[in-house]
Amino acid sequence: MAQKIVVISATITVGELAAQLDIPVTRLIGELFKNGIAATVNQKIDFDTAQIIVDELGLEDIELQEKDETVPEAIESRKERTLSDKAVTRPPIVAVMGHVDHGKTSLLDAILDTKVASGESGGITQHISAYQATHKDRVVTFLDTPGHEAFSALRQHGAALTDVALIVVAADDGVKPQTIEAIKFARQANAHIVVAINKIDKPGADVNRVKQELSEQQLMPEEWGGDTVMVEVSAKTKENIDKLLDMVLLVADIDELKAEVDVPAEGLVIESHMELGRGPVASLLVEHGHLSPGQYVVAGKVYGKIRTLGDYRGDAIKDAGPSTPVVITGFKEMPGFGDHFSAVKSEKDAKFQAETAQRAGSGNSANMNVTSAQLLQMISKKAEVSFLNVVLKADVQGSLTSLVDSLQMVNTKEVEVRVIGSGVGNISENDVRLASGSEAVIYGFNIEVSSNIKRLAAREGVSIRVFKVIYELLDDVKEVMTALLAPKVVETEVGSLIVRGVFRSTKDTIICGGEVTKGKAEPGVLGRVLRDKEQIAEVDVVSVQRQMQEAKEVFEGEMCGLQLKTHGKLLIQEGDRIEFFKREMQTRTL
Repeated sequence: MAQKIVVISATITVGELAAQLDIPVTRLIGELFKNGIAATVNQKIDFDTAQIIVDELGLEDIELQEKDETVPEAIESRKERTLSDKAVTRPPIVAVMGHVDHGKTSLLDAILDTKVASGESGGITQHISAYQATHKDRVVTFLDTPGHEAFSALRQHGAALTDVALIVVAADDGVKPQTIEAIKFARQANAHIVVAINKIDKPGADVNRVKQELSEQQLMPEEWGGDTVMVEVSAKTKENIDKLLDMVLLVADIDELKAEVDVPAEGLVIESHMELGRGPVASLLVEHGHLSPGQYVVAGKVYGKIRTLGDYRGDAIKDAGPSTPVVITGFKEMPGFGDHFSAVKSEKDAKFQAETAQRAGSGNSANMNVTSAQLLQMISKKAEVSFLNVVLKADVQGSLTSLVDSLQMVNTKEVEVRVIGSGVGNISENDVRLASGSEAVIYGFNIEVSSNIKRLAAREGVSIRVFKVIYELLDDVKEVMTALLAPKVVETEVGSLIVRGVFRSTKDTIICGGEVTKGKAEPGVLGRVLRDKEQIAEVDVVSVQRQMQEAKEVFEGEMCGLQLKTHGKLLIQEGDRIEFFKREMQTRTL
């Protein structure tokens, strides 16, 4: 029979592939599920994955071919812009980075004279926040990035937007893992580094120790002959805050920062979420050009017309130029975290670019597409791995992205977290039904759960767990994963005995006697019966006797009698050896 040639795109949804193959979509989803992937009709898979699935289904009469698709220039990867002679000076973008609880947000408090930290759960920044401050008639844009290890994706994203990385280190705590990570991200982004040694007002402050630890990370203080600016500050007393801003501007001026203004606006999406009555709300950072209400914008796979434009406080503004963080409404869907956005002339252009990006599979989304490498890995180890299915809902897109990434990091060889559904916003009835059908746990981050949803979840037997602090959510996931671990079988050697006589044998009981040659014999343990070094059976030791009396234990060198329970017919002979041991099931931890 001649093979049927099916031509598909580089990426295709499960539903579209089933239609092309002329098979029920449930059969395709079932095959993916058997291989450890809980796919949906609208989930995208790449060409190689489609090929693997066709082979797994045994569709030998079908040959897949990949369609040659050229991505239009409009949505090619953004390249470094060559500035024209019309470029103007722009404000520097400063990312505030560092370890959790070292005072990043409190330092911004002191700079902005606001109370940002008091609004954070557990005192931890949960997503990127963008602010602007004025110092000596100059505007500075600040990005407050999370310090907790789970938010490395956000922190790296923050560094990529950055001209200057302001790394905050607590004087009483020193360099920590996320401090080192922040330094690495700043270097990858080619950002200048300024260090704020915070909390110098605390009794345990040791500035010299901090500088020594930073020098070990190749950040040498200027006063030690290096080139890294370090300023000793106190967010609490506001000591040296002005000096810190002076140094940030001085370091930023090294690059003569400029941006184009006579071009369509473009920049990056730094956050997005849904709001009741407003729809998709996006936080953008303008890099070039000017944004204004009424413009059409494209961000990855989505587009819209700017309905409202506000500054970082949410106050309405009519224009936003380079290095300005803004909050806009008007997107038809939530843009992806980290997507590049650009303003276009018309809705037609916006729609075309968004649809082309969607076909090309571009755009950044928290919904993970299935790759061929993942599928092959699933197929090879599906029999060995237990899965914890979760449905994940978060308040904003950036947090959702980081949570999905973080959950992949807690996977082990034996237990893996499988995100079968995710989204931004409160938990819905569909989420509960999805979890019920997949035996999944629903995790919510910074969201609310209505009483109706709680009642539905109780009826369906679905567990809903809501957290406001990221590490508490991850700790809970690890606890649930631990419960899925197969218990560890531990065997402890007790002793051994040489059989000197067999007195009675029945279908499942043997009474014999012998000499304890090692350790001890005691009732309630297990025994391996060995003959010529080969194990022939395993028995239970019911009782032990010494001189015709019941004994709790008989030690090496002594003679004793044994009552053994067998599992099947067994003929013990003189000269057989019995090794006594205990077998216990121990709960394991990750």
